[in-house]
Amino acid sequence: MDEEHTAGYREPCAVCHAVDWGVSDEGRFFCRSCHNVIERTKEVVDPNFTPGSTRVSTIGKGTRTKRPEHGRQWVICEGFQFILRNQADALIRLGVSARFKDEVLCQLWRIYLQKSRQAFTHNPLRTSSFRVQRPDSESDSAAEISIMSASETDGDTNLSSTAGSNAGSSSDWSQYSGSLDAASYLSARMKRSRHSLMTMKKTLALIHLALTWIREPLTLSDLLRLVNERHVPYVNAYEELPDEMKLEGKDALIFRVESVPSHRAVHKEAQTLILFLQLPACPPITRQSLLHPALLSVRYLTDANLPDELHPWVCRLMERAGMADQTIYTFDLLSRPVLPRYDVQTAAVIIVTMKLIFGLDDHTEWDLSNEAADQDDTGDMFNVRRWFRLVQAALIRAQQRRQHDVARKQWTAKKPLYANSIKKCVVIKRKRIAEQVQICFEKLSSRPAGVERVDPSSFRFCWGDEDGADGPSLHHKKLDGVVTLKRNVLVPSNSTYWHPALRACKPRHCMSHYSEVEATLPRTFVWLLQLFCFMLDVKPAYLYEEVLRVERRVVGSKTPRRRKRRTKTRTETRARSKSRTPPRGRKTR
Repeated sequence: MDEEHTAGYREPCAVCHAVDWGVSDEGRFFCRSCHNVIERTKEVVDPNFTPGSTRVSTIGKGTRTKRPEHGRQWVICEGFQFILRNQADALIRLGVSARFKDEVLCQLWRIYLQKSRQAFTHNPLRTSSFRVQRPDSESDSAAEISIMSASETDGDTNLSSTAGSNAGSSSDWSQYSGSLDAASYLSARMKRSRHSLMTMKKTLALIHLALTWIREPLTLSDLLRLVNERHVPYVNAYEELPDEMKLEGKDALIFRVESVPSHRAVHKEAQTLILFLQLPACPPITRQSLLHPALLSVRYLTDANLPDELHPWVCRLMERAGMADQTIYTFDLLSRPVLPRYDVQTAAVIIVTMKLIFGLDDHTEWDLSNEAADQDDTGDMFNVRRWFRLVQAALIRAQQRRQHDVARKQWTAKKPLYANSIKKCVVIKRKRIAEQVQICFEKLSSRPAGVERVDPSSFRFCWGDEDGADGPSLHHKKLDGVVTLKRNVLVPSNSTYWHPALRACKPRHCMSHYSEVEATLPRTFVWLLQLFCFMLDVKPAYLYEEVLRVERRVVGSKTPRRRKRRTKTRTETRARSKSRTPPRGRKTR
């Protein structure tokens, strides 16, 4: 007899007098000898029960407030430190160098705490006083809180002194199980200084800065993809905090997130954060670095199933536009205080190269495909039409697969957070409904409702002849049909290049005009934008803006500059007016 399911029920059966009970799928007790079903059922939690109703759930004596066990005092920045550590450990398990965490991320976090006056400073940030009394027994003291080995730094004030100096004695801390400074962290005074407040989005920005500083071949789009696939904790990351750090109340407004931020949002946070930290010059991103577009473009060309012979043209375009210099891709607070977008900029360079060679005006690329098909006797020439058909089919399958994965992904947390007691009933009820829907989905589909975790990859597509590939590889194809040899130099057969208006808009007045001009753009060009947007998981307008920036550098360098008009002196003006003869039919005054 299964003691766990029958809860020690030892009554003999009324039919065969045997004591051998089992529990059916419906939760009813039956005799294993004679299969007699009795009225007794297994005690289960009612999923339709909503806390706060008139049903009596428990009857007991004593105070209604339950004292938390094994809790301790903690502050908000300590919770973010645990989350950053878990994110860094996840990246190290995926293959990132351990130096990323020990030598870079820890130092950036230390500088942030010092700049924001939360630790490592003689002038700590004074928030509203914590009306908290230290527990008398079995709970850790606030003086035991340490961040980044703060006790080893001579002359610095660590986080414990900040928390301990603000501790009051007006209420019992054991009755409040959340963080000490959540209320002051969300106050209007602190919100006015947003640059010094750590947020969940800013944790990804700090991780991105550390990866760039150590020159890891992991772009921002790769990081966000790992976050979306749950390889790096972000959504519901608070569930991995230690059990002694109780989260409730206003902590939910700080640590609870329901979606992964966009590429633009995280890059903007990283740009703001790097200016706030006042970091020195970043290590140079040379052409040998995997973050440089010269090498990063090889990866994107492979993922898009484009020929390898296209890579030298990408490098030639970068040289022509002055984009091969390492100073463009190296952050320097004095000379270049702009954090590069390596992935988006590399994709934009590839798109401009495709426009230069194939036209992408809905006519030139198909004419070149027809000519390549007529000249191709061995099948080694690259054909845009064949490439488009292969990639389009694979793109549709990949988009559908991603939509199915998003629909099956479980966004509800195992430990839900609620901002107040009023929302607690709603949160618990939603969780139970989500669990019921998941059980129904598993029964109807006969498969698990969750998304299967797959090994992370840097590529969206797999091209080749092996099983599971998205299609045959075109990497070995030649560009003989679209380039010609003139004066011992290979030049594109296409002699025209179209581009939209390249006048730069003021960032404060308008952001992007892609939605206005999208209907007038060639469809092949729009499709190529969507392909790379899917690969990088960015919006088409975001990539379109970067394409315009690259075109301003390429086309602007070819456009001859107008000579400045020389200001005429009064003597020259009089001399020319005297030498002029009046035109026929006109009188002069």
